[in-house]
Amino acid sequence: MEKQIEKERMRVIYAVSDLHGCYDKYMKLLERLHLTSDDSLYILGDIVDRGSGGMKILLDLIDRKNVFSCRGNHDHCAQILLRNFALPNDGCFADGLEEAFRLWLSDGGSTTYEEFLSLDESKQHAVLRYLGSLLVYKKLTVGGQKFFLAHTVPEKSKMLNIDSCRISDFIMGEPEYEKMYFEDAVIVTGHTPTGFIDPDYTGRIWKGNNHIAIDCGAVFGNPLGYICLDTMEEIYVE
Repeated sequence: MEKQIEKERMRVIYAVSDLHGCYDKYMKLLERLHLTSDDSLYILGDIVDRGSGGMKILLDLIDRKNVFSCRGNHDHCAQILLRNFALPNDGCFADGLEEAFRLWLSDGGSTTYEEFLSLDESKQHAVLRYLGSLLVYKKLTVGGQKFFLAHTVPEKSKMLNIDSCRISDFIMGEPEYEKMYFEDAVIVTGHTPTGFIDPDYTGRIWKGNNHIAIDCGAVFGNPLGYICLDTMEEIYVE
């Protein structure tokens, strides 16, 4: 009861990443959060692919006003390739993309493609509009603490000159977790399953050097981990 009262008098901001079509875990996340209109949830990319519920998640997100999504590499590929290969057209836009389409299908895109084809035309266009609207990154200040949220970030030398970065740096970059990028800001990313950073953190959120990695590998059978940016509390749903 005490925690509920505290939540009712302050806004709360959460971050999660790499849902990868895990619709059931996504719904459990929402049930656990009980988001109010003042609360916010940031999804740091890779909403689709691998799991079979990416379209259901996207259709749910379209109507949520306090859930904000960043662009992941799987979302980026899905937007481009679905537009070119799943919608009726004269084929000219698909020139040169055949190999990318084949690779995407083999890297988890086949479930997204099949699910997309099952939607009616209005929902297909709504999904593509949503994917096209995704943030590249988001800067926040929560309780006086600065945060930089993105699917991933490039190496430190590039990140320190952010104006020279490309979109690809924030959807395909390789963070240097062993380095502190900023003394006054915490970077929060997904993209790299935490077990690849440190095997001891498989299925758990990793923190170090003002960097928080929150891709716990939910689609590979691990918990879906998310973090409250106000309190740094880690929460997990199976």
